Amino acid sequence: MLSAAEWDALGLSARVAACATLASLPLGIVVGWLLARREFRGKFLLEALVQLPMVLPPVVPGYLLLWLFGTGGPVGAWLESTFGIVLAFSWQGAVIASAVMAFPLLVQPVRVAFRLVDVRLDHAASTLGASPWNAFRTVALPLALPGVLAGAVLCFSRSLGEFGATMAFVGNIPGETRTLPLAIYSFMHVPGGEAAAARLVVLSLALAVAALAGSHWLSRRAERRLGYHDHDPRAIRRA
Repeated sequence: MLSAAEWDALGLSARVAACATLASLPLGIVVGWLLARREFRGKFLLEALVQLPMVLPPVVPGYLLLWLFGTGGPVGAWLESTFGIVLAFSWQGAVIASAVMAFPLLVQPVRVAFRLVDVRLDHAASTLGASPWNAFRTVALPLALPGVLAGAVLCFSRSLGEFGATMAFVGNIPGETRTLPLAIYSFMHVPGGEAAAARLVVLSLALAVAALAGSHWLSRRAERRLGYHDHDPRAIRRA
């Protein structure tokens, strides 16, 4: 049975992960589409920027977020003076940290999904009078839906496990920024907290497995609805 503190950590983690995923999804779709469909100057820099959180120590993005969005930072000071918004050491800041660290896992499946969509389908829609936006909305995006769903679930699950950047940017405040990983860390350093830490570890493992299984199920379901069980999209692209 989970204690009140453990339930608080679980609820906060779910809220942070859901908000991080919803906030990242529009930009992730745009960036994935750009990387899959367009060639432009500076594309390598964009790819590197997207993947950077995967190779940096997590505390580095957290430090940069604190420098940028902290109350003394260029953006954080402006937000506080103009709108009264303080992101550092708040659960909203935890959303930003989770979104930054999970963004690469969102973009990669979306990028692959758009690559598998035959460009000629967009061209056909354009010849029938569809605008580029309508062709994207009605043709490319629905066909890339399996990758978008998989990326969203991976983003959500990665956000649930975010630790380093969150700790550096928003700290470990009970009821405000103490998510599941931070709660596990805290219980590990409290006498008699081993049992609570073990429960949260098991819970984290179960959530991770459920997220991966959900990603697989959603992708397969979307593929069946789009007819991918009858036609391999890679074969369509090669045709």
